[in-house]
Amino acid sequence: MIGSGSDAPLVFIEVRRGAATPGSLALLATARRLAGAAAAVVCGPDSEHVARTLPGYGADEVWFADQPTFDAELPGPIIDAVAGLIVARGFATVLLETSVAAVEVAASLSARFDAGVNWDLQDVEMRDGQMVGTRLALGDTVVVDVGWTGELRLASFRLGVGEPVEQQVPGSVQRLEPSISSRALRTTIHERRDSTHEGAQLVDAAVIVAGGRGVRDAASLQLLEALASALGGMVAVSMPLVDRGWYPVSAQVGQTGQKVRPRLYIACGISGSLAHRVGMEKSGTIIAINSDPSASIFGLCDAGVVGDLHEVVPELTRLIRARRAAEASAAG
Repeated sequence: MIGSGSDAPLVFIEVRRGAATPGSLALLATARRLAGAAAAVVCGPDSEHVARTLPGYGADEVWFADQPTFDAELPGPIIDAVAGLIVARGFATVLLETSVAAVEVAASLSARFDAGVNWDLQDVEMRDGQMVGTRLALGDTVVVDVGWTGELRLASFRLGVGEPVEQQVPGSVQRLEPSISSRALRTTIHERRDSTHEGAQLVDAAVIVAGGRGVRDAASLQLLEALASALGGMVAVSMPLVDRGWYPVSAQVGQTGQKVRPRLYIACGISGSLAHRVGMEKSGTIIAINSDPSASIFGLCDAGVVGDLHEVVPELTRLIRARRAAEASAAG
């Protein structure tokens, strides 16, 4: 029966580029804070290697599934595996990131167990023996408390709200041998193609020039590309520009995009909404260019320019190129 077994929350660990995502690792610390213990499950080709690193972040029990039927991008077998583990071990609480993959897992578990799921949480705590979550609402202007009424509590956390905490425990690591339904195996991947856009490597960029709603049109993105080229950096965009089809999703920074930590982040025409901030607020130096002096990005940046990016960016590019040319001439 659900909830009659382990008191430790089960953390769904996501894997990207052969390593656990920082956000899912951070949930292990959340689990320990809630119950004094944490369990974890990880599925996919690299899951055994990742699983053996998790006791270093506070996971007392770890299960991994690395059978050929498992693929990190195919949720069917993963959902069956996690559901089976919940039943077998009696987990009452499951913690996940609010990512594309985890959202599908959480939604499927919710339907399968008729369980409550709270999305986009900032934090959770125990109050009078009950788990209470907090989340932002009304355009992120207020904080509200949320709870659960069913046997199984599914808690999905906003990306970027937590950081991994290293805390070594003598955890056990076990291979999971789940029962996978034929329905879960109907979807297969026949081909993978890597993005040819440089935005796919944004997470490794030292300098990022990002554009938001203030960019006038698709052609104006060339101004940002020129500045990024002068600085030896890459171009990123906020979600509205991806929605308009002006730039590929691989270049999106924000809650539903990539999380970046460049040495320098130049935000051009970006208002600074929380959804975007969670993707870039840990950058080294943040410079904002915006025509609205009340834009919230000015409360986050290290330096700001109130002005039209279509005038400021070309002039900034010209000055940087002139400086670089002068330095090269002096060195030669």
